[in-house]
Amino acid sequence: MKLLRIDHLGVAVNNIDEGKNFWTDILGLKLTATETVEAQKTTTAFLPVGESEVELLESTTEDGPVAKFIEKKGQGIQHVAFAVDNIEEALQELKDKGIQLIDQQPRIGAGGAKIAFLHPKATSGVLVELCQRD
Repeated sequence: MKLLRIDHLGVAVNNIDEGKNFWTDILGLKLTATETVEAQKTTTAFLPVGESEVELLESTTEDGPVAKFIEKKGQGIQHVAFAVDNIEEALQELKDKGIQLIDQQPRIGAGGAKIAFLHPKATSGVLVELCQRD
């Protein structure tokens, strides 16, 4: 498996309009787009930083994964995503090494990327996402 770079940091916020202020007004990042991914019950706002980006994540439902995260841990970094060159091979390699996967197969995430999550129990408590953008 070849990790190419940190693709993005997912930051859980109660409200994107309020949550973006630090990133845009203080740090000067530009919000380039927002997208709702119904399957993940989130709206995502994209703030590029060089080759990576910050993604603000707002839950669209009270039972969505981002809402559950905020309920347990509060607002903040929810996951780190690594870009890989072949997500299917990466998942198989991790599975062969005994890493617990949330997603056995890639699914389509924000921006049309292929994504898959690793279980935090296998990563010292960090939700890790693999991401492949074609």
